[in-house]
Amino acid sequence: MTNVLKNLKYFFRRPLVKYGMPFFILIIGGSLGLREFSQLRFQYSKTNLIRPAEAEVYGVKMKKPGEVTLQTEYEKIKSIDTENWEMVRGPRPWEENSSKK
Repeated sequence: MTNVLKNLKYFFRRPLVKYGMPFFILIIGGSLGLREFSQLRFQYSKTNLIRPAEAEVYGVKMKKPGEVTLQTEYEKIKSIDTENWEMVRGPRPWEENSSKK
């Protein structure tokens, strides 16, 4: 029995077992743990799509997917006069009350 304990003590003092095994356990265990946590994140995340009928109930009008393109947005921006404009500052909440007095 003492011979077995002696062999185990020698085995656990070897550098590969003493330093290598914890390293490999940490790397492999961490990889498996991260995989499980990321699966939970995607499994229970909200993936409900908003339908146009549901959005109209709240007053939001959704455009059709093909209606908004880079070209149509560029044409809208091209029609705006960006050279002659005046910067108008909007009222702050604390400024509205003082002007009513």
